[in-house]
Amino acid sequence: MESITLICQSCGMPLDKDPQKGGTNLDKSRSDKYCSFCFQDGKFVDDGITLEQKIAKNIQIAVNMGMSKEKAQQMAESILPKLDRWK
Repeated sequence: MESITLICQSCGMPLDKDPQKGGTNLDKSRSDKYCSFCFQDGKFVDDGITLEQKIAKNIQIAVNMGMSKEKAQQMAESILPKLDRWK
């Protein structure tokens, strides 16, 4: 049986790579949908950001981590629009 990697439904990061193991809901419980970089205390850290701005932000983060801009752009543009936050 295959294991399924859950990803943040805001930025696409695998939740198992989140050092906090998920964001926090309003009641301080762990979110199983969003990472700690995107979601804290029941709110999005970057509330009000557009999908286009989030894509640009993700591209820059990936480039800073050593990924080529082209690959980062392709990944961000193919993954983010399909995530729950951006539907």
